[in-house]
Amino acid sequence: MKYIFPLIFLMSCENLNEQPNNSDKNSKDPQNISYNILKIYAHDTSSFTEGLVWHDGYIYESTGLENRTKIFKKKLDTNLITQQYKIPDPTIFGEGITIYNNKIYQLTWKSHKVFVYNLKDFKKVADFVWPFEGWGITHNEKSLILSTGGSNLYFVNPENFKIEKTINVFDNYGYVGNLNELEYVDGFIYSNKFLSDDVLKINEINGKVEAIINMSGLLNKSGFEVNSNNYSANTGNILNGIAYDSITNHFFITGKLWPALFEIEIK
Repeated sequence: MKYIFPLIFLMSCENLNEQPNNSDKNSKDPQNISYNILKIYAHDTSSFTEGLVWHDGYIYESTGLENRTKIFKKKLDTNLITQQYKIPDPTIFGEGITIYNNKIYQLTWKSHKVFVYNLKDFKKVADFVWPFEGWGITHNEKSLILSTGGSNLYFVNPENFKIEKTINVFDNYGYVGNLNELEYVDGFIYSNKFLSDDVLKINEINGKVEAIINMSGLLNKSGFEVNSNNYSANTGNILNGIAYDSITNHFFITGKLWPALFEIEIK
């Protein structure tokens, strides 16, 4: 999640500080992109997924909820967890992760902390203060990129966690908020839109939403028995988790407490 009600306050506060960028309200609607499901893997239904990364043949996942926050590494084909670290502080609510220069960066929701671990052994090597809520994180060639639940994306120096620049995400109707889990691919930032089944394709230069991948009904295609009442905006157990394999050009998608993780190909 986050939980639902604090989101409204966060959105209103963040947007007060935003200034319009190069939005063109007369531009065309974002393109709708379709996808094919290639494989379906079992996913641990106790994992409140907040971050998902594919790296060197493994899935790395970060989970949330107080006293349940952890990061782990697993093989998809066997569902075998090969490494795991649980945050000992029961008050920490974990959020997104990314892997950059052989380090794992993990956000927290309201603790204003960012934890940095060695990729090899999950040993914590640093932590930083982050002034906003932590939601999603990814990176390009030189910067970490963070979301905080509003319409801003922050580009951050990975060495000192200082903000280098901020872009406002928009479409032809105006600002687009609820930006959550992130994945960077070839000049675009993919973000799931919290409380929706949409994944947005965002131009990293100007913040424009170039395309939308609507994934409504994805979980029902898993072949697992799914009670839709348990996976809705009301429960918060919704789509959240985007990873990308640059070798195959395939994406991996899951959600909070979902029983399935999907390998997909975007058309």
